[in-house]
Amino acid sequence: MVDVLLVAVVVLLVAGVVGTVTPLVPGALLSLAGVVLYWWSTGYTAPGLLLLATLVAVCLGTLLVDFFGGAIGAGAGGASRRTVAIAALVGMLLLFVAGPVGLVLGLAGTVFGLEYYRHEDAGKSARAAGYATVAVLASAVVQILLLGSVLVAMLLVVFL
Repeated sequence: MVDVLLVAVVVLLVAGVVGTVTPLVPGALLSLAGVVLYWWSTGYTAPGLLLLATLVAVCLGTLLVDFFGGAIGAGAGGASRRTVAIAALVGMLLLFVAGPVGLVLGLAGTVFGLEYYRHEDAGKSARAAGYATVAVLASAVVQILLLGSVLVAMLLVVFL
């Protein structure tokens, strides 16, 4: 039975990392489930409380990066909160239609269009759209790094 749990833990942790670049797969939540499952399977002894708290915080932080990375970037590029909210909605809808490309293009196109309508300045609009696009792509990289570190830490806990 323990071997099945270990396999499930490793599968959840690996799926978490893969889920960061797979549309509609909650990578951070899968990694969190792997950490908690292992902690439960050891009778709440491993990992220790400090490491457990750190890994849970990293997983929850990754979830925030996933949800708000593009919006923060668009805001940093000068887009209004209204534009960011509408662009996030359009990006999510296009994610279902065209996958990750739909998300990125929907976000960037919506930010550009709404900001151009608001300012009638192609340069400002392109800047905001560029920031949003880079933020979405950078958030994916950050998520891979964060959940990859959770995977490595847990593999060390499990196999050492």
